[in-house]
Formats: sequence, C-alpha cells, structure tokens
Amino acid sequence: MTPLPTVIIVHPKERRSKCTVLRLRGDPRFEFYRSPRRPADLTRYVRLGLGGPLLTGDDAESGLLVLDGTWRWVEGMARPVAEVPVRSLPPLSTAYPRNSKTFRDPGQGLATIEAVYAALRLLGRDVSGLLEGYPWSAEFLAANEAILGSAVALDGALSPGAG
Repeated sequence: MTPLPTVIIVHPKERRSKCTVLRLRGDPRFEFYRSPRRPADLTRYVRLGLGGPLLTGDDAESGLLVLDGTWRWVEGMARPVAEVPVRSLPPLSTAYPRNSKTFRDPGQGLATIEAVYAALRLLGRDVSGLLEGYPWSAEFLAANEAILGSAVALDGALSPGAG
C-alpha cells in the first residue's frame, strides 16, 4: 500500500530563506499548504508535535501532518487541525543553528526537515534525497545516530545505518 503523502502546512510569514523544506515542493511524497489552508480530510493522519505519545509502528499506516513555522506560531497553526492526534519523536538533537534573541525554542525542537526525515525514517518510509542540500545534514545524522541508526520499521524494511 502506498503511504499517504506527508502534508506540510507552512505559516504565511515563514521566510523562504529559513524554510528547510522548501526544496521538497514538487516531490510527490509531499503536499504543501499555506496556513490556515489544509486538506479537507485528515482522518488518517497524525500530527508531529511536542507532548504527544511517541510515534510508533502503530502509526505506520497514518499520514504525517507537519506544521512549518517558528515555535511562537505553532500554537495558532495547530488550532485548525486540533482534531489530528499529536505524536512526538524520541529525543533528538537539532543541528540547525538557532539564534532567536526574542523567543526560546523548545529543547527538543527540530528544524522541519529534520523532523520530517526522522519521522519518515522511524516509520520505515522512503527518505531518499530528503536531507540533500540541507547544510547541517551530516551533523544532524551524526548527533542522532544512536536513535536513527537503530530505527527498524515493523516490516524490517529499514535496517540500521540505512538512509
């Protein structure tokens, strides 16, 4: 069965120069929407976020919904999709250089491309080319090798070190 596309909802004020998933536009594995727009049917989706149960193999048949914007905008972006169950990632470290002088990012906060990559990898989905062009990909993978390197999907399609 072909997985549902990953839906990425981008905040209208997200700067293109800071958008880590911009180059995924046009990839058939992804659908993009500008907030507050969204797909009409998200009944088979889970939303990546903080504070929910961990993403597990039980979610393998679900589509992923990802909100792309700064952390201060996420709460407002989440309201129109509040019915979508939240799933969290295991503790991962970001390689994205943060430099906000006005807002403190959550300790487990990742760049959007890092979160998408980690979630899809943990679910055993195709991650080929996702980190291509991401300047901090090597640092992200090295910092999270213990978790991502041991990720094995239920069907065994993802082996240690794959991706």
